[in-house]
Amino acid sequence: MIAIVDAGLGNLRSVEKALAHVGADARVTSDPADLARAERVVVPGQGAFGDCGRALAKEAPLGRAIVAAIASGKPYLGICLGLQILFDESEEAPGCRGLGILAGRVARIPGGMRDSTGARLKVPHMGWNAVAPTRAHPLLEIERSFYFVHSYHALPVEKSAIAAVADYGIPLTAAVARENVFAVQFHPEKSQRAGLDLLAAFARWRP
Repeated sequence: MIAIVDAGLGNLRSVEKALAHVGADARVTSDPADLARAERVVVPGQGAFGDCGRALAKEAPLGRAIVAAIASGKPYLGICLGLQILFDESEEAPGCRGLGILAGRVARIPGGMRDSTGARLKVPHMGWNAVAPTRAHPLLEIERSFYFVHSYHALPVEKSAIAAVADYGIPLTAAVARENVFAVQFHPEKSQRAGLDLLAAFARWRP
């Protein structure tokens, strides 16, 4: 069973439906005991880092359960805030700590940037964007386009943690990976066939 963590941050049912579409046994839960029983864990989320950080704090039941699941070697998939919460902190919520699974911080996407044609790039970064792997990974092996909605991006201390980037004036961290942890800034549940392929690969993944 895949546990989809309900931290009160929305967009859970679309993730659940997308996983069901690819044949995965997935269910939404806010019960830490379900994470202990699950074979895999998915942490999606839309909204603010502060809300996510409070719901999934290291000392909170769900936060402890996520850290324990990762430490046990269970495959973890973070989506949007589920990626950002892996880091130490975010400019969006000063003083609110993340899980610290990956060293680094989350910063606002700079304003005033322009693309190669000179067109101004808006923040939030919203819409389809090509995602280019920076190294081989079974969940993202070739360049494909995915759907993004975000104003903040992760800045890992260890560049080796970056698994893919998206060009939006600067290279944005689109995916991170380390051992049994894989997380994406984009929304696979909104990314049609490319997103379904990624979710199907996660359901099979044995890191």
